[in-house]
Amino acid sequence: MQSMTGFGRGAHATEHIVARVEASSVNRKQGEVHLFMPRNLAELEPRLRKHVLGRITRGRVNINVTLAHTGGLGEGVRIDGDKARALKSAFEELSESLGETLSPQAADYLRVPDIFVFSEGSHVEETLEALLPALDEALDNLIEMRTEEGADLRAELARILRTLGELTQAIEDHSPSIVIGHRENLLSRLGDAGLEIDLSDERILKEIALFADRCEITEELTRLKSHFRKFHSYLEAAGVVGRSMDFLCQEINREFNTIGSKANDAVLAQAVVNAKTELEKIREQVQNIE
Repeated sequence: MQSMTGFGRGAHATEHIVARVEASSVNRKQGEVHLFMPRNLAELEPRLRKHVLGRITRGRVNINVTLAHTGGLGEGVRIDGDKARALKSAFEELSESLGETLSPQAADYLRVPDIFVFSEGSHVEETLEALLPALDEALDNLIEMRTEEGADLRAELARILRTLGELTQAIEDHSPSIVIGHRENLLSRLGDAGLEIDLSDERILKEIALFADRCEITEELTRLKSHFRKFHSYLEAAGVVGRSMDFLCQEINREFNTIGSKANDAVLAQAVVNAKTELEKIREQVQNIE
């Protein structure tokens, strides 16, 4: 089990290129990759994004890439002389047309696309040869941190689940006394009203039976225990379990809501409130699990 937050760095050098990569991730329902790198590497974005998503399933992952060239690749600036001469010729023609001397300035040459060509962007394979190992190292470190945080989350979730189990057991232990209490209250009210009480009166027995049926929570308790066992199995799973845990939290919440609606008892109602409070803690933690 992994968290969705983490950070990692990686670096790798070839004969001509040094690549450095930083990877960080935060919570997201889906997998998102945002790349921050030199514009001349834009053609590599789809390949790098696919590479990251092959290792990270959920969370927003930010990838920062920096490259340094050590020489030998013809890096630097290459001048497109034909375009530069064409610009100068256009100014000369404009000067003749207007009858005044106009000369192109340095800024005019910079505004024309591709007069100055940076050659480093053309070495795609060599760039990838340096970049991919650096990216993998950063992702390794990122995943290691996510795994460590996942272990902490697992321990915290296990603790809260134990508390939920204890509260559920308390609800189960207390539930039989609800019908007994209702029977005693009913007989007490009838006695206070001065009515003759016949314990074998069919109407009294029917009232108690109907109440017992309305507050029966055996099925809900059985499903809760099943959900708890499933949640424990997710805690020990190695794959992506965040969505499954989130869905299971909804199911657990539904069972507690049903128990609360059936419970005509202050003690049981308070136990349900306490259980839902603990469950909310789980739901908050689950949002950070891959």
